[in-house]
Amino acid sequence: MSARTQEAPPRRGPPRWLLGILPLLVLGALLFAFVRIDPLSGLREEFPPVEELTVERAVLESPTGIVLTVRNGGPDPVTVAQVLVDEAYWNFTIDGDATIERLGRATIRIPYPWGEGEAHEVTLISSTGVTFAHEIAVAVETPETTGKTLLTFTLLGIFVGVIPVLLGLTWLPFVRRLPDQWVRFFLALTAGLLVFLAVDALDEALEASEGVAGAFQGLGLIVIGVVVALAALYALDGWMRQRRHGDLSPLYVALLIAVGIGLHNLGEGLAIGAAYALGEVGLTAFLILGFTLHNVTEGLGIVTPLARARPTLLQLAGLGLIAGVPTIIGTWSGGLGYSPILAVLFLSIGAGAIVQVVWEIGKLLTREGKPLSAPLNSIGFAAGVLVMYLTGLAVAA
Repeated sequence: MSARTQEAPPRRGPPRWLLGILPLLVLGALLFAFVRIDPLSGLREEFPPVEELTVERAVLESPTGIVLTVRNGGPDPVTVAQVLVDEAYWNFTIDGDATIERLGRATIRIPYPWGEGEAHEVTLISSTGVTFAHEIAVAVETPETTGKTLLTFTLLGIFVGVIPVLLGLTWLPFVRRLPDQWVRFFLALTAGLLVFLAVDALDEALEASEGVAGAFQGLGLIVIGVVVALAALYALDGWMRQRRHGDLSPLYVALLIAVGIGLHNLGEGLAIGAAYALGEVGLTAFLILGFTLHNVTEGLGIVTPLARARPTLLQLAGLGLIAGVPTIIGTWSGGLGYSPILAVLFLSIGAGAIVQVVWEIGKLLTREGKPLSAPLNSIGFAAGVLVMYLTGLAVAA
């Protein structure tokens, strides 16, 4: 009789969580050892430090006073030794230590009698002789945070963002009476409008990234904003499809468009508020009319998916406020405490959201059997881009 062989019990290895974090623990130990040993210490003295200072905000106080908020985005500490204003050495004070550590922030106060409407250049000189220049294109007293200032920015946001979008929503009765092929034409036109807004937002984000300290990687912030917006809306889209077992409702598509436009208008409001605080935007009736003409087409884009739906007045008002009110929030943030990092993030998030919305519009057209490449739809798409360009000329003027 042969003895039955018994299988040995499986060995119990280390916990799964430990296997997951083990590479990170080893990496952390290596980095700690590198910092402690500092093998580059002998070479560091032979090379000059790499210094970088970025002026994030300039505030002009009346009657005399320039206040700069600076950030050290370089790898080495920076000591501010001297300040030049219009090529003349000037007294200054620093809130805190004169040596600004990596990623550190400091406020520099300069008692300089600036001239209303004039251009000034401020140059910071480090202890090693490296210079960092900042230009004030038009010297205008920075608004203080008062009830009057908040009211001014609120009205500006309403004129620029809320009113144009709400006006555009009144195109709904017109869109309802259109034949199906022309509804698809305006859906394609909406896609063209949004593509122009996405490109415009990315262009503004790239421009704003020039004011971001190097350590924060302005281009990386743009990538993060676009990817986060795309991932969030894509996840929301999947969740909504599971709840509705397939196709999305026209109201949901209109909501996506309103959200994308609202995020774009938030970034636009940031730029408007910052420019107003620096005296670079004149609050004239012509400028307000230009923004109204440019943004009123956004309302048309929101209501086009609702051509065969029956939204309530409350739902329409909600869509308009979602798209327009962020402009007010943006003007507050830009005028009272502009941050280039937030500006880049908001603009890139808006661009990413708009790309996702354009994708949904394309799927909506495909579901109806007429893709974006159909002749009439292609003309509508091109017309949307052209409309935004032409109305943008009025704003630029």
